[in-house]
Parts: sequence; C-alpha cells; structure tokens
Amino acid sequence: MYSLTGKRVWVAGHRGMVGSALVRRLKQEEPTEILTATRAQLDLTDQAATAAWVKNTRPDAVFIPAAKVGGIYANDSYPAEFLYQNLMIASNIIHACYQAGTEKLLFLGSSCIYPKFAEQPIQEEALLTGALEPTNEWYAIAKIAGVKLCQSYRKQYGVDFISAMPTNLYGPGDNYHPMNSHVIPALIRKAHDAKVDKAESMEIWGSGTPRREFLHVDDCADALVHLMKVYSDAGHINVGSGVDLPIGELAHLVMDVVGFKGELTKDTSKPDGTPRKLMSADKIRALGWQPSISLRDGLADAYHWFLANEENIPSR
Repeated sequence: MYSLTGKRVWVAGHRGMVGSALVRRLKQEEPTEILTATRAQLDLTDQAATAAWVKNTRPDAVFIPAAKVGGIYANDSYPAEFLYQNLMIASNIIHACYQAGTEKLLFLGSSCIYPKFAEQPIQEEALLTGALEPTNEWYAIAKIAGVKLCQSYRKQYGVDFISAMPTNLYGPGDNYHPMNSHVIPALIRKAHDAKVDKAESMEIWGSGTPRREFLHVDDCADALVHLMKVYSDAGHINVGSGVDLPIGELAHLVMDVVGFKGELTKDTSKPDGTPRKLMSADKIRALGWQPSISLRDGLADAYHWFLANEENIPSR
C-alpha cells in the first residue's frame, strides 16, 4: 500500500475534466498539499521550466492527466500539435520527476492506444499488436510513448512509475464544443437544443448499433487514486466499467434524462465506425475496485453541470 496522507501530490493538468475530478477526490486522502500549476504558470512542453518547477516543489506523488485532447476533426487537422505537445508533456514530466526523486507517478493514457481491430473486450496485452485507428494515431502514438517511458524508467532506474488507460469518460467539466466534443456531450447538447427548440426529433449518425463503454469521470478519479495506492507493476492497466451499450440506446437514455420527448432519427448514410469498443476490466476488478455511479445517474450529473455552465459553453 502507498498512502497519500501527508504527501505532496501534484496533479498535472488540474483544470481539465480528469484533473479537476482528481483534485476533488484527493481531498479525501488528506494530503499535506495538492500541488497545481496553471498553463500561464507552467508550460509543460518547456523542458527547462518543467524541470525547474518539479525541482522547486518536490512532489512525493504525481498524477499526469495533462494532455492536448480533441475529437476526430481536431486530431486530423492538427496532427503535429497532437504528437509534439503530448510527447513533450509526457517526457518532460516523467524525466523531471525521476530527477527530483518523486516516490510514485501515474501516467494517464487513453483507450485509443489499442489496435483498431483489437479483440473484444480489449485486454492490456493487445497493445502494439495491430494498426491504430488512423483518425487519432498521432495522439495514440504520443500516449504509447508515455506508457513506454514509465516502463523504461522503471526498468532502468527502479522508480515506481505506473500507467492507466481510461475508457470513454464524461461528466462535469466535459467539452461541449460543436466541432470537438465526444459522443456523450454531443448527445446531451443535441437533446437539450431539440428540447429548447421544441423540435419533433433529433438525429444521430449511423445505425445506432455500434457499442461503446463509458465511465463517469469521478469514478475514474477514484480508480486512479486506488491504483496509486495498490498498484505497482510495469504493465499498464485498463480503467473502465466493463459494460457497453449501443449508441442508439445511449441516445434514448440521454433524451430521457434531458427531458426531450421527440423522436430519435438515424442518418444511415453516415458511417458507424468501429462496431464495438470495450476494454476488459478484469485486472482492475481483481485489485478491488469497481465503479459506483450508474450511467443514468452520471448522465443526470453531466446535464446538471451543462445547465449550470451553459453561458460559458460555445454556441451551437
């Protein structure tokens, strides 16, 4: 067991959805201090600045949810930015923490690191066994590099650096940008706009049959804290619910939570994408963790946050 009580804990990227959830969760662990730095205070792509900041603050434990993120459009439009910035963030923090003698570090990857046609549910061992999804390979390659950095520093220097791969996350602080949002915030926005406009229907792309897995960000934060305490191995570990559902069923659930009573229509001329994407949760379940927030309750929480922050969300 690794205790966070009385430790100086750095959350790199604390203003993001995962980072802010980690800060909320860590307050329950009674650390001496939760260390944070805004982008204006510290540019994580600057090696010298990152090394100096870590040397001065001397964190005992470090979580790395910091990343440049975006949807398919953003990944396809800015491949160099996604690859370079995420490579620099991972390498700068991991190396600086090694130099400063950080006791434990957790690097956060992404389910997109797995091959496009990996066998379902996806086991951790599937990494690097096939081609990546082309639309986000730049981001995926940077995240794979972060995993391998943790493994290599662990092997060569004996440091306790670990990696976790979350599934599709949603919840407070999610991105509702019209071009860059992921499926749950996109559906919440569609259903909300349809309700406000008193529309007769809302439309989704494809047949609605592809299956996807989702995890509330507060469950993810709880899992990451659990792993920081109990997990110490070179291999990365999946963080997910272990349950998936069809996109069409998800859309109906979102409509119900939002209160839109119209019909759901499907534009079957649009592509479905990968038929199924589910990660195995066997490894993390064996370590004594499982999610506590149901999908319906999680969607209600996400919609409540959307309503409370609607004035700051980009217009449709």
